[in-house]
Amino acid sequence: MSKKGFLLVLMQPPPAFEEEFNAWYDTEHVPERLAVPGFESARRYVCLTGHPRYLAMYALESAAVLDTEAYLRVSFERSSPWTKRVVSRVKVYRSAGVQVYPGDALTGRASRLLLLRFRAMPAEAEAAVVRGMRAAFEQRGETSQLRVFAYPTDAGTDFLGLVEDRAPLGDNLDLDALGETAAALDLVNTYCPY
Repeated sequence: MSKKGFLLVLMQPPPAFEEEFNAWYDTEHVPERLAVPGFESARRYVCLTGHPRYLAMYALESAAVLDTEAYLRVSFERSSPWTKRVVSRVKVYRSAGVQVYPGDALTGRASRLLLLRFRAMPAEAEAAVVRGMRAAFEQRGETSQLRVFAYPTDAGTDFLGLVEDRAPLGDNLDLDALGETAAALDLVNTYCPY
């Protein structure tokens, strides 16, 4: 089974710029990305607990989609003038890599989305992160889907746990179920669909 790629972007626009930011995202950016071969889905979310305010999750056929000419033609220095204007005013955290568990799932519809980030871990920690996420969330009645993503950083490998829920989550995160990986958690945010 080939693993799907992902692109996850967290963004914080200044309050006075939020209206233009959302207009750009909905009318230009998402349609432009979905027109790139290999982009399979795009979903946007608003943060309910945590920071930054917005999350966009893109499912890719593979991580290699981000290296294609079709993607590069609409990205970075070749972005549209409107994209350059918006990105220059918005704080952006971007991560891209592979879906390590289950490997081939797409983002579904969910009333809540929980994002956990495990920072600067050895690549060999993948099995422990997946095991901990499954123990903490798969048996919960609210959970409709659980995925784990990995991407390299200068400090090691970062892992993202993404839990799609049918109903709002309680505030009790079972850190014991996450095992030794809980020590690497540096972000736990809850989102709802935009």
